[in-house]
Amino acid sequence: MVDLQTYSDGGSRGNPGPAAYGFVVLEKNGSVLFEQGKTIGISTNNIAEYSGVIAAFTWIDNNIPHETINTLEVFLDSELVARQLSGQYKVKNETLRNLFHTVKQKEQSIGVSVIYTSIPREKNKQADRLVNIALDNETMF
Repeated sequence: MVDLQTYSDGGSRGNPGPAAYGFVVLEKNGSVLFEQGKTIGISTNNIAEYSGVIAAFTWIDNNIPHETINTLEVFLDSELVARQLSGQYKVKNETLRNLFHTVKQKEQSIGVSVIYTSIPREKNKQADRLVNIALDNETMF
């Protein structure tokens, strides 16, 4: 069984403006399994944040056998998105609500309960770095 963690971030230069997400999937022991940064066009910070979680879950869904996942913790520096996904805040914006439902569908597909935690930006440096590299290069890596 594997205990997974993801660190996810999203950013927009202009809000809305050129936007990207970044995420890192690790085993709880710190071993990096995968990381990615990708631009998503013109968008908002919140949409970019949700896009990072969706991309991380998509990678996990496609690459980690579900029966081997014991726990999944998601760390974000967006308090809004973390609290919406953990059920503490309602999702009023229709676009964010659609993204929220996509995340919840991915959760069901993976089949493990997820813990969402809001962390300070300085503890999310890897994902933030991936966002900025993607925005600086406007490419996927």
